[in-house]
Amino acid sequence: MQVIRHPSRGALAPAALTIGNFDGLHQGHQALLGRLREVAGQRGLAACVMSFEPHPREFLFPGDSPPRIAPLRDKLALLCAMGIDRVHLCRFDAALAATPARDFVERVLVGAHQVRYILVGDDFRFGARREGDLALLQQLGREHGFEVEPMHSVLAAGERVSSSEVRLRLAAGDLEGVQQLLGRPYELTGRIVRGQQLGRQLGYPTANVHLHSARLPLAGVFVVEVLGLGERPWPGVASLGLRPTVTSTSVPWLEVYLLDFSGELYGRRLGVRFLHKLRDEEKYPDLPTLTAQIARDVAAGRQFLSRRKA
Repeated sequence: MQVIRHPSRGALAPAALTIGNFDGLHQGHQALLGRLREVAGQRGLAACVMSFEPHPREFLFPGDSPPRIAPLRDKLALLCAMGIDRVHLCRFDAALAATPARDFVERVLVGAHQVRYILVGDDFRFGARREGDLALLQQLGREHGFEVEPMHSVLAAGERVSSSEVRLRLAAGDLEGVQQLLGRPYELTGRIVRGQQLGRQLGYPTANVHLHSARLPLAGVFVVEVLGLGERPWPGVASLGLRPTVTSTSVPWLEVYLLDFSGELYGRRLGVRFLHKLRDEEKYPDLPTLTAQIARDVAAGRQFLSRRKA
């Protein structure tokens, strides 16, 4: 899969394109991408996604934007796994935010990206002040020789699938509901880095997963599976949060205690699947109290995994 930030620097094959932020790549996104791949294959076009970095709401409303469901690296990995040929990452800045809808189509979509077909949701908006809508895009398509197809929302258990709903369920610790909306367990990836070695001192050595985001849509203690340690996922219990008992940082830490595991992990890149929330993060008066709670968490994690296998 190609990731292109400056399309004017080289010739691009004609494209079937969809446009959006695709945060989380939930089942609605997956249905849309499936249709995009189908049309691209039928017409001999490249299946392409246009997305924006940073997220437009992060630029327009700094400090008041929702946390991302997945960091950019994870989103690109998922798009690659879903069979997308090219991802166009457009830098969202003041100039792009002020671009009129017609100019965006003529300069960016037609001029730079060789678009022949566009698939968007039926509530799609674009251009400065969100002035462009589906009807305008279809009109401009007729003028410039590309087809526009709208796609309706996807339902899961009778409910509209959206990134906003995924965030709400993550915040509530409803990981089973999140899996229903995503079509897969929620997962974060990162490289293992050295920490304070406190877990080792307490008898529960943890793998410290470096995260690329200062804000996450969930926090607490979870039953997890870790990918990247062999052919099968490795079970564990993870704490994701600000470590109030130990350091109380402003940046979230992901610490994973791997059940019945021994070995060095530093430098390895692992995926952590969140299966079930055990409890919220708490501050304890001292380390012995924290250690006792960790023991209860590990026991509860083993019980959950045992029931899951049954």
